[in-house]
Amino acid sequence: MGRNTRKRRSPLAVRAVAASAALAVAGGGLVWANFYASAGESSDRNNIKAAAAQVATIDCPDVGQQLTDVPDGARQGVDQELAKLDQQVTEAYKRLADTRQAQAGDAGYVNNAILSPLKSKRVATIDRIGINIKRAGGKPPRGADQLAECKGMEVDQPAAGGGQNQGGGQNQGGGQDQGQNQGGQDQGQNQGDGQNQGGQDQGQGQDQGQDQGQGQGGNGPTADDFQDITQVQPNGGPQGVGGNGLPANGDGGSTGTFTTSCGTNPNNLHNSDNVIVAPGVSNGAQHQHDYVGNQSNNAFASDQDLAAAETSCQNQGDKSSYFWPVLRVQNGQDDFDANAAGGGQDGNVGQILEASAAELKFVGNKASDVVAMPTALRIITGDAKAFVNGLANANTNWSCTGFEDRQLTDKYPICPDGSSVVRTSNFQSCWDGQNIDSANHRTHVAFVQQDGSCGNGFQAIPQLQVRLVYDVQAPQIQNGQIQNAFAVDSFPDQLHKAITDHNDFINFFDENTMNQVVDCINSGQDCQ
Repeated sequence: MGRNTRKRRSPLAVRAVAASAALAVAGGGLVWANFYASAGESSDRNNIKAAAAQVATIDCPDVGQQLTDVPDGARQGVDQELAKLDQQVTEAYKRLADTRQAQAGDAGYVNNAILSPLKSKRVATIDRIGINIKRAGGKPPRGADQLAECKGMEVDQPAAGGGQNQGGGQNQGGGQDQGQNQGGQDQGQNQGDGQNQGGQDQGQGQDQGQDQGQGQGGNGPTADDFQDITQVQPNGGPQGVGGNGLPANGDGGSTGTFTTSCGTNPNNLHNSDNVIVAPGVSNGAQHQHDYVGNQSNNAFASDQDLAAAETSCQNQGDKSSYFWPVLRVQNGQDDFDANAAGGGQDGNVGQILEASAAELKFVGNKASDVVAMPTALRIITGDAKAFVNGLANANTNWSCTGFEDRQLTDKYPICPDGSSVVRTSNFQSCWDGQNIDSANHRTHVAFVQQDGSCGNGFQAIPQLQVRLVYDVQAPQIQNGQIQNAFAVDSFPDQLHKAITDHNDFINFFDENTMNQVVDCINSGQDCQ
């Protein structure tokens, strides 16, 4: 795939002068943007606002999380409507960011020009969701008005759940979210600094924002998103936030492994779709994915398409789809998608890095044998919107070769010379025994309990462990400024935070190969 090396500025970069981020989740979320006081305000109030640019937020209920019982026949239509809710919130954020002068001169502007139209759109979309569900024999969501209602608030008002930053307001992950919260707060402060220095000159604001370490896309990452791995205390191997992703196999139970070799995406197969959460929606992810294994994965692929596809795996019995957000280095050079959706149009800039190694391994369960995965089983691990959603579904592990006993969850690692960046994802390995997917794409699978067993009557299945290695130059940080930053692609509103890393899998092992996987794991063999 060709790559364009012409230097450019992302369309979001200018907008980022006026806005820190648009935070959208499936059907809801938080939107926050910086804006300035108008010259017509009193000098004291104006000086206060100029010294610390206020942050306005739009807080919308997360409709997608309310829909835990959607009939199979309605799911694709519902997912498409949820994607429209996401887009509506994003559009409202853009309106918020682009009209800061009008807001400063009219106290009712946000309610009248942004929140009220947003609610009207959301009511209509939620009604369509209800119609889809009702036609399929399900119960539509109650309280459309309440689910559609969004509110605005200033930075000094506590967000839902307490705390002024997104991480603090939304996280329920206990002590492990401290680093994320601090990172989120620092992010807001750094972006505020960049915007204040920019004044009302958009071009100057963009340049100053980059000087403050916002990244070339204008929406991150910042210097605060990185940590020297040599300064991290050993904390064990990859386990994931809050215990999510706890490795399944051990000395007891099923101790074997099965490794499948599918390459590192040498075909440059990329798209910004997500056939699991947004089937039939082009650019449903708003960020690029690397695909290995199945070569036909896009938003419009049916199970039949995937089953009949070519595969990059050496074992032709494995047509499974493995995909994750690309890692880019922001070195001032563009890639093929510089002017495309999912790329520059969504604030994802820089050169896409191909992993030097992509290790795909299936392991067993500490307490029992494993059973075969059903064909077309879908598993998402991690949360692409964890910066807003909190740690409930976050599952990130960042480290460096030679230092993998030191794991970061909410920071990118700065690796010493001769060491490479490592991303590790350990998937859910307990299955409900019936469903290949669920309404929220989560509840049909689960992580093991602390003793390694599966709870709630779930069955142990082979656990997928993905380890990605990247040979990337360490970013340079001086006086809070960052050069040559790298980051995962993200929704533009998620600020390229490390905590948003995620991984996706759709099982298309043929029956014979899956039986081989199970036999190897249960008999304690190491197979490939």
